[in-house]
Amino acid sequence: MRKPKRISIRNVAARAGVSPATVSNVLNGRQGAATPEVAERVQAIARELGYEVDRVASQLRTGKARVVTVLVPSLDNPYFSAVIASLERCVQDEGYDIIVASSNENEEVERSRLSALLSWRPSGVVIIPNDDRFATRTLLDDVGVPYVVVDRITEGFEGDTIGSDNFSAGRHAAEHLLEYGHSNALVVATTTRIANIRERCAGIVQVFQQAGLPAPPILEVGQTFETVAEGLQRWFTANERPTAVIALTNFGTLGVLADMAQRNIRIPEDISLVGFDDYAWMRATAPPITAMRQDVEQIAAQAWATIRARIDDPAAVPRHVRLPCELILRNSTKRIGLPIRRLPAAEEPAKGGTRRKSVARQPRV
Repeated sequence: MRKPKRISIRNVAARAGVSPATVSNVLNGRQGAATPEVAERVQAIARELGYEVDRVASQLRTGKARVVTVLVPSLDNPYFSAVIASLERCVQDEGYDIIVASSNENEEVERSRLSALLSWRPSGVVIIPNDDRFATRTLLDDVGVPYVVVDRITEGFEGDTIGSDNFSAGRHAAEHLLEYGHSNALVVATTTRIANIRERCAGIVQVFQQAGLPAPPILEVGQTFETVAEGLQRWFTANERPTAVIALTNFGTLGVLADMAQRNIRIPEDISLVGFDDYAWMRATAPPITAMRQDVEQIAAQAWATIRARIDDPAAVPRHVRLPCELILRNSTKRIGLPIRRLPAAEEPAKGGTRRKSVARQPRV
């Protein structure tokens, strides 16, 4: 049987009564390429004829593929998967494809996967580095491809960055517990070697200290569900049980739930829990989990807008976006006493135990 002839851009243009250039501009998502009526007609005819953009030909003409590559530390982490899914929705409306890889929280793998992604000659790269060092940035700088760093942002990095206001998120979680009378809390963190985790911890510590309370212990439990469970088991065996736990990641939240269930500790009757990130399963547990919600859709939208702007203007001023997090109140936290209020500014404890007037640290914007 003879192979069906491939529908060309000229076929679409002839049916729509426009030039091939107009069809190309419309299907590649270029703003102002045509009136809304013409653009809608071109897209409808392209769908009707089954036209597919020839990515190879496009790359040969421009030297770059209409592809955005995404490198994340892990595909097992629901947060990273949610970012990828949101990015995919952003780029598809503008005629771009998305290629994804995982570095498995390993620097050598990160370098290898990034090199493979760059071989596609992408129009832009979205990267969530393994750690603060972001050692592979030299690959991106050498190639000169537009890129944006999301979530795990190296301190002092001057390129485009998109993330959450982690310091304020930590503050909100701690303020909620103090409002419910909790003065004895445990913070469950993955690792303080990552800036966003340190920022969340710093926000929590500041709130407790401003209330005249000792800083809560910070337990580092690693990056996987298994290490979280193991770390919690060791800690609860050796320490007095707190009245509340703040888990700084979704894996941390799952690990706390698993450990509490194994010990027959009831939430919130025996211990209150504030989680981080907000997924459907957090609404389906018994009880539903109070959580700090990151706006994943906005993070992805801002990342794509930043890449798009950088493609159009490589010399544009770098963007540093920090998006607010929202405390979603559910039933995993319980009021156990009167609200614990912040000390007057003149009475706030300073380092070394003396008292001084203090100025609250502002989150980096």
